[in-house]
Parts: sequence; structure tokens; C-alpha cells
Amino acid sequence: MNLSTRLRWLWLTLAVVLLDRATKAWFESQTPEGWRHEVIHHFIYLVHASNPGIAFSFFADSASHWTRIILIAGSVLVICVLAWFLVASASGGAMTAAGLALLLGGATGNVTDRILHGAVTDFFEVWLGAYHYPAFNVADSAITIGAVLLIVDVLFGPKHAASEVSKRSAR
Repeated sequence: MNLSTRLRWLWLTLAVVLLDRATKAWFESQTPEGWRHEVIHHFIYLVHASNPGIAFSFFADSASHWTRIILIAGSVLVICVLAWFLVASASGGAMTAAGLALLLGGATGNVTDRILHGAVTDFFEVWLGAYHYPAFNVADSAITIGAVLLIVDVLFGPKHAASEVSKRSAR
């Protein structure tokens, strides 16, 4: 995949960032923090939560100003690495590029929130019986989907299929 083809995937990154920012801005302006609404009985809820930590609220209880600075700096570093992989990598196909673009958009959306508000706004919550999945947002969803795409591509992508074919022909 050449550079111009890979750069086309930045539209997906931009779409994730814009959708993430728009949904967070709406929730922040229309609902007070702590607001909760059941969408599907005992399953899906809309909530207005704020997470000053990282995934699954790790470091959320830290009152240190340095924690916020380190989280922002780490996120910016990850964004730079993802952008470099997306633009400079010569390997991988469309699934890899889509995965990287989704990861890049999600990371950018969440770091923007952290810079502007000191915390990330979350608004989806899922319950499966007694199990409560931590609240999340559009950026978190994009990160998860992007990671799954990359894992699937690594495990089952063209390189894996080609090596299986060469193993069979060698027999």
C-alpha cells in the first residue's frame, strides 16, 4: 500500500475524532455529571461520567498534577507512533490501515478531552447480568475496534494465509 493510499485512511481518523467530540460535547452540555438513563432494561445505559484516569479508570484516584501531564504526554507519544505507522509502513493492507486509523482517531479524541477538561467524558454503560462494564465513549469504541482489526489481520491476514498455502504445497 503506497503513501497516498494510506493517507486516504485519515478520513476515518477525522470522522472518529469529530463524532467523538460531538457526542461528548452534547452530553456535557445537555446532562449533568452523574446523569443516567436506561436504554435497554438491565443492559444498556446512557450515563454522564468523567474519567480522569486511563482505561478502566486506572489512575483515576490520583490527585497528582503530574499524573495528568504523564497521561497526556504518553497519549501524544502513542498518537505520533500510530500516525507514523499509518503513513510510513509499507506492510499491511486495508484492515491494518483501518485499524491504525481507528486507533489514531480514538487516541486523539480522548487526549483532546484530557487536555480540555482534565478527564475523559464517558457516556455508554453496559451491564451483562451482575457484570458491569466500565463506562466508555465513541473514542474507546474506535480503539477497541481498531485493536481487533489489527489482531485479526495479524492472525488471519494475507501473510498468514500465504504461509499456510506454502506449508501445504511443501508436503
